[in-house]
Parts: sequence; C-alpha cells; structure tokens
Amino acid sequence: MSNPSQITSFKPLAFVALLSALMCFFVVYMLTNIFERQQEARTAFQQVVEIDDNTTDPAIWGRNFPQQYEDYLKTADMTQTLYGGSEAIPVAPTEADPRNLVSKSKLGTIPQLKRMWAGYGFAKDFREERGHAYMLSDQIYTERQKSGQPGTCINCHASTYVAMKKIGDGDLFLGFEKLNQMPYVEAREHLEHPVACIDCHQPETMALRVTRPAFMEGIAAVKALDGKENYDVNKHATRQEMRTYVCAQCHVEYYFQGDKKRLTYPWTRGLTVDDAFDYYQEAGFKDWTHAETGAPMLKAQHPEFEVWSQGIHARSGVSCSDCHMPYKRIGAMKVSDHQVRSPLLSVNNACATCHKQSDIELIARTENIQTRHRKLVDIALDALVDLIDDLKTAKDAGATAEQLKDAQQWQRKASFYVDYVEAENSSGFHAGQETARILGQSINYSRKGQNALRKSLAGEMPTESGAE
Repeated sequence: MSNPSQITSFKPLAFVALLSALMCFFVVYMLTNIFERQQEARTAFQQVVEIDDNTTDPAIWGRNFPQQYEDYLKTADMTQTLYGGSEAIPVAPTEADPRNLVSKSKLGTIPQLKRMWAGYGFAKDFREERGHAYMLSDQIYTERQKSGQPGTCINCHASTYVAMKKIGDGDLFLGFEKLNQMPYVEAREHLEHPVACIDCHQPETMALRVTRPAFMEGIAAVKALDGKENYDVNKHATRQEMRTYVCAQCHVEYYFQGDKKRLTYPWTRGLTVDDAFDYYQEAGFKDWTHAETGAPMLKAQHPEFEVWSQGIHARSGVSCSDCHMPYKRIGAMKVSDHQVRSPLLSVNNACATCHKQSDIELIARTENIQTRHRKLVDIALDALVDLIDDLKTAKDAGATAEQLKDAQQWQRKASFYVDYVEAENSSGFHAGQETARILGQSINYSRKGQNALRKSLAGEMPTESGAE
C-alpha cells in the first residue's frame, strides 16, 4: 500500500518537472524562431528565376518577390477616398474598347473643365485616376486618342525602359527620342506592360534607379540652379531621394518640345508654377488655341513632384514612398508596400510613424484641408469661366484681335495656374499653402483679364499684360 506522504511529495516534483520541460521547449522555440527570423532578415530575396536588365514582365520578377508582386497586383483595386480614387463603373465591352470597367468622368462632376479646355482633347474625355494596373489600358482607349496622340504620350503610361534600349540599339537616349517621334499606335506596338519592376529597380541588386531620360535631364537642370553641375541622378542621389525620384519620373509637368515631340520638363528656371509659366512664355509654346476665345493655351499635366517639393513633407525629408508605399512587416522582413495608394487607405503605416494622433483625427485633418482646397478650386474655375464668357461675347460681337490680345494672355495664365492645381492629384494636401497661393493668383489673373478687356473695348490702354 502506497505511503500518502510519498504521493503528496510526488505531485509538486512532477509539476516542477513539467514546468521545466515546458520552459525548455519555449526557450528552444524562441531561440529557433529568432535564428530563423535573423536568417530571413539577412536574405534579401530568394532567387527562384533569373532576371536581367531585359526582363520586362513583372510576373517573372514576382516569382523572386512574391509579396511585392502580390501588392503590385492590388493596384487594380478601385477604392475611393473623399477626394480621390474612383468607384468602378461597369460598361459593355466593345471591339473598339474591350474594358468592362471604367472610372467616373470628371467632366460631369466639374463642368467648368469643358469650358476651360474647349477645343482640346481633354474636353472630350477626362476621368478619375485609377491605379497603376490601368495606366496603359486607360490611355489606349481614352477618347483623346481620336485626336492622334504622339508616341511621347506613352512615356508615363508604360514600361518603356527595355523598349527604348531596343529601339535605340542599346542607346537609351536615342531610343527615347525615336519613341517620341512615333505615332502613338506605332509606339504602342513596342510595349506590353504598365509601369513595372524594371522601371525602378536594378535587377542585380534591387537598388532603386531612374530609367526615364526626360527626368535625368530635368533633375540635372534643377540641381544646376543650386550649383551642382553635371548631376547624374543614378550616381549622386541618396537612397531617400531615390524613393521620391523613381515616382517623379512620371508624376510631373511636361510638354512636347518641337516637331520631334521630345518629352521635356520645364525646369531650367525652377520647380514652381511661376517658373514653368515663364519657361513656356520664353519658349513661345502653346498646346492649343481655345475654341471659344482664340487664346493660345497651355495644358498642365500632373505636377505632383513639383507641388510636393513646395510642401512641409518635402522640407522634412519625407519621400513619396514613405507615404504612398509605406514599410510593413512580413515575418522578420521589412518591405515597402507596392500597392501604391492613397495614405488615407493605410493611415497607421503611412502616417503614424511620424504623427501620433489617432487614424480618425489624421483622416479628418486631411479631409478638412482637401475640402477647403476643393472650394477654392471651384471659385478659381468660376472666375476663369467668367473671363471666357466675356471674351467670347466680345469676339462674337466683332472685337478685333488687338482688342482681345491682352485679355487672351490673362486667360492663358489664369487657366494654366488653376489647371496646374486641378491636375495635381493630392487635392491640395501636398502643399496646402502653395496651392492656395496659386489659386489666388489664378482668380486675380481672371479679374485682370476682364479689366483688360473692358479697357481695350473702351479704347483705353491696359496698364499691364498677362504676357509679362
């Protein structure tokens, strides 16, 4: 018969032994897990397939970088914020346009745009922006193509790096120039994908790089203004700068220079809207003649880089990627989110690194800035339409070219300034004070145009000209 005292002493010993075993197991598990994570963190990527400087298909890169490729595919998601993105609108595919989803037309929600762009392709079709997955297809099937766009247009809508090398027989700049001179339909035959991995990464090291010749030339001109001659962005830029420059290759203001339609960034004077306008004035450039007033017009593109450069985030050293491609943890690895979307859709990762307020507060603060901005844009557009109305009335009544000239120049300037802000896709967030200044200037230029027209019709000499 067992001794009760032996049974009593056995229970705590068994418990201690079990607890010790569990602790040993936990320590071994933790050490093993830490070791595996350390190894994982040291391994930049697992090479499953070989990629080189001619591998354009992002799906092939995705076999080595599955997480980044999975995020890249998500750029097809259509998620709205208050002032950005667009809901998917189903349409019936046709042979001419096989898309089954499109985004909302801005021409319906902002009716002043048709008047601002009268006589230009954007007055026919201008829609809410969609993710990178759609950047090529949406350009191919836009109504603006019916006006016969040049190959230059495709520079910011496709993976062009390898195509330019091939077209130029290994010379990137020569291929760039040849691509620009092609009709769009011909240039399209050389391209397969929207922006892809190879456009921003070295295949051997995954280091960031710039592959667009127009940006290489443009940023060199900007740096020369600061006394940095012979600037080579791929040699001299820091990694943090490159986290902006790879985006700025396309998210910029530009124009087609000369008969060869060479893609050019108007940055030889600087990065402000005033610098760009003065550049175009000196070059004597115009995009089109306004259908209602006869004014020589400028069309702003999408100057996110230039506007961002005037804001607090740029001055604080925050890059495009910090907000639109924030880091996230996948196991032990820190990866950049390649979904490339509004920070408002990923506030904790995109904003909370620096801002310690709640997500709700940060979103509310942003939407407050954007709402005020939207109201000011509408005021500027209304002022511009008033000037267009006055000019059209005077022109239809038989006013001479000389009588209209000064007011037309004010229209050109007022239109470019408000268009510069409307085309920029942060809805005022990248640089709120700067965009408010630009819109205020636009309103003032429209007012000056009306005054100039009134004086010229009355036979008075204008005191200043919008061409100045």
